[in-house]
Amino acid sequence: MFAAHNYTNPHCEDISEFHDDLNRIKYIKRLFKKYSNDGELRERLILNHLVVLYNVFEHHALTAMLVHKLDEYLSFLKPFLFYLNYWEETHNTITMDLKIVDALRKI
Repeated sequence: MFAAHNYTNPHCEDISEFHDDLNRIKYIKRLFKKYSNDGELRERLILNHLVVLYNVFEHHALTAMLVHKLDEYLSFLKPFLFYLNYWEETHNTITMDLKIVDALRKI
């Protein structure tokens, strides 16, 4: 309900588009899990998913949803949100993964 209330895609034609957009959080989680297990970072794909999500959800609401859904990967998420300028100061105690920070600096 929270996600639906904060969904702002004016071009959404049916519920399946909403679910497709919402599933992007699951894709990001899979990419973070793969990075955690194999060390393979697909930073541009993660950034693309995040940009699409921030284009269709309210910014503060999406950040809250990401922090909630990706709680085990917050050290991976923080550098991406910091890079996109969507990181909220209320979560400053979380450290950033330095490999991700270096990868994002090269973009």
